[in-house]
Amino acid sequence: MLSHLGMSVAAAAAMLQRAWTFSYGIISGLLPIHVLMLMVVLVAGLAMLWRLHRPRDVYLVDYGCFLGDPCYRVPFAMALEHGRLMTDLIDEESLSFMVRLHEKSAIGEETSLPDSFRCIPPDSSIEASREEAELVIFSAVDKAFARSQVNPEDIDAVIVACSFTTLTPVFADVVVNRYKLGADVQSVNLSGMGCSGALIAVGLARNLLRVAPPGRHVLVIATEILSSMLYTGTKREMLVPNVLFRMGAAAMIMTNSPERARFRLGPIVRTLTAARDRDYRCAFQEEDDEGITGINLSKDLPVVAANALKGHITAFGPAVLPVSELLRVAFSIVRNRLFSAGTTKEYRPAFGEVFQHFCIHPGGRRVLYEVQRGLGLSDRDMEASHMTLHRFGNMASSSLLYELDYIEAKRWMKKGDRLCMISFSPGIDCSSVVWECVKPTADTDSGPWAGCIHRYPVQLPKIVERA
Repeated sequence: MLSHLGMSVAAAAAMLQRAWTFSYGIISGLLPIHVLMLMVVLVAGLAMLWRLHRPRDVYLVDYGCFLGDPCYRVPFAMALEHGRLMTDLIDEESLSFMVRLHEKSAIGEETSLPDSFRCIPPDSSIEASREEAELVIFSAVDKAFARSQVNPEDIDAVIVACSFTTLTPVFADVVVNRYKLGADVQSVNLSGMGCSGALIAVGLARNLLRVAPPGRHVLVIATEILSSMLYTGTKREMLVPNVLFRMGAAAMIMTNSPERARFRLGPIVRTLTAARDRDYRCAFQEEDDEGITGINLSKDLPVVAANALKGHITAFGPAVLPVSELLRVAFSIVRNRLFSAGTTKEYRPAFGEVFQHFCIHPGGRRVLYEVQRGLGLSDRDMEASHMTLHRFGNMASSSLLYELDYIEAKRWMKKGDRLCMISFSPGIDCSSVVWECVKPTADTDSGPWAGCIHRYPVQLPKIVERA
């Protein structure tokens, strides 16, 4: 038996040798040996260049969010009493307007405000802003380091997004000083980017990591400092941020190595409609007639944001939708314009089937409603956004990480799930980022929802359609 097996192997080897000799003989007869060698070297060189210069995958190792202690929480009754005591700053009519707005906002009783708001008059000094920044940023970064098990000395770049407060040294340098990062660390401080700042910073981190050697880490921080933002005038459009914005911060550690990564970064799409005057003016920082600085939020903001979202989806859809969905959209557009004369609704892509989870910036209930209607999302898709607005308020761009933590605290996130983050900011700037879950979290006890996730979702009043 063994002898027959040995003879078979020997015969097969002989046949392979003859085949190789025959093939090589034909090729060498057609091409000189030096040409063959040159072709081999060129192919190997091109393969090496492709491997060296192809875009590297980028990952999210982990993240951390600021959670205010009970002493920072400001229930509605406390805020109302405080407002009534500031008679020289806030008149009764303005206070009544903010009360009515708060009642419609669905913001709960556990949101946080800085200590500077408890002073009469409120403390808007540089020192107050610096103290608030250090409180929220350091807390978020500490939690990100703890959850990711990445050490400060492993950080190669720091990106901080904060729109309306910029101090010297900038917040990125404050982080470098606090954690004693290396002298070769890169630091970037983004200001004025609004509630899209976190996703814009993610895009910048991706660009840095794609060209960096393997194993590099970027620390991304998103926050908004309220101490310098309180508006004490009487213009109603500028009083709205006083009601919606709350204290918060989030930190992310991104890398170009799959080791210990929990999410893989997918497509990033950003569109800007600032060329349209109505969009450009819908959220505008300015002085009122009395010279008091604030942010003027137009009444048209939800509708303007919804229209900007339509154009954004036109750019975002081809990057994430399957070919079948794109064909349905194209066929619907052609049918509507050629045969229905615009009388029938165009096909709406099934984004709910492409993504398992959504994090929509909680700029307000009306904004969330318009996004839900525009994308055809379910109440479950919008739950993380509504509950974040209720529990924490609008914390600018950091809010998206609180929403992600809500999804993970509910244990909805599974390996392979796709998450879509969408944010809006003045401009209007629309940004979308896609994440794919590589490894669900095993730690649901250190996030901002720990200890309270069992109470959510809560029932919120329905939004009344405008006539």
